[in-house]
Amino acid sequence: MGEKLTGLIAGIVFGIGLSVAGMVNPAKIVGFLDFFGEWDPSLAFVMGGAVAVYAIGYQLVMKNAKPLFADAFQVPSRRDIDVRLITGAVLFGAGWGLAGYCPGPAITGLAFGMQQTMIFFASMAAGVVIFKFTMGAKS
Repeated sequence: MGEKLTGLIAGIVFGIGLSVAGMVNPAKIVGFLDFFGEWDPSLAFVMGGAVAVYAIGYQLVMKNAKPLFADAFQVPSRRDIDVRLITGAVLFGAGWGLAGYCPGPAITGLAFGMQQTMIFFASMAAGVVIFKFTMGAKS
């Protein structure tokens, strides 16, 4: 129960942070990628702040013998870079740049009831289902 409650609280704090920073607005993302037009650097500051908080938090948490609500930490052991990773990263980045959404802000944006966000979320969910039935067994 504690693990689920902690996850819920972390998700709520994350969503509030995205909302306060304006990252649920796809124009912010597209503006960040518009280097030769009206460039908006705010995403870089949000990401920089997030990386700094994560780096400090990670160091503090990993000093513990184990997490509060689990038997062990689940840290990925794979470090290799393969074609699937690169292809996925390129597709994710291209989709993020074209739509102005990635999963976190899209889920958070559902709370605002914007039709564009709902369409993106439905498309993203359909993509997850299609992947699960076509490629899921290979991953």
